[in-house]
Amino acid sequence: MIKFENVTKVYNKTVRAVDDISFNVKGGEIVGFIGPNGSGKTTTMKMLTGIVKADVGKIIVNGFNVRKEPIKAKESIGYIADSPDMFLRLKGTEFLDLIGDIYHVPTDKRQQRIKEFAERFELSEALSSQIMSYSHGMRQKIMVIAALMHNPPVWILDEPMVGLDPKSAFELKQMMRDHAKAGNAVFFSTHVLEVAEKLCDRVIIIKKGNILYDGTLENLESTSKNESLEKIFLELTEK
Repeated sequence: MIKFENVTKVYNKTVRAVDDISFNVKGGEIVGFIGPNGSGKTTTMKMLTGIVKADVGKIIVNGFNVRKEPIKAKESIGYIADSPDMFLRLKGTEFLDLIGDIYHVPTDKRQQRIKEFAERFELSEALSSQIMSYSHGMRQKIMVIAALMHNPPVWILDEPMVGLDPKSAFELKQMMRDHAKAGNAVFFSTHVLEVAEKLCDRVIIIKKGNILYDGTLENLESTSKNESLEKIFLELTEK
């Protein structure tokens, strides 16, 4: 459902934020995207969503070329950005209605999904207030609801657990599992190796724009017996 073919992104003609990377994410998979700060994770995700254009290479989402068919590709995506501080002057309901209109979600389905997600994330009472009055965690929750409202086959989540309380983080992880079990793709970045270990079918480790590892955590751990995943990760990324 996601395919990168020899993708490169260079900033200011000198900084290779992403350097000739290739990988796939299939339907039914949860794939974790892991790396130190400044490794190219967010740039990769922004290219995947069409926010940033790749300089070289091909990106396919749900069968659509992001460069040649950007609207169809974006209709297939639910994207949670690394910052939830957007549309702060809108009320929660106004923001979700705006997103519903953009993705042509019928009114009855829209209301049903908003109600279901708001109850799961304990956000129902806040929807009538402006987003600027929300805490960071509440803003993160409403961005999750907005991203998932049109039931997209491909979820792209940039540090989605940041700011969520334990219950909401649990609910989101369960939703990610359910989404993958239904044959969809989940691609998310995280700094929390424990989350990746419990949730992911595969992990992709990136550093300075280069992919260092793409495979299961079991295979990664088998390369260094009797060492913790954290120690293996640190050794791999500090070489």
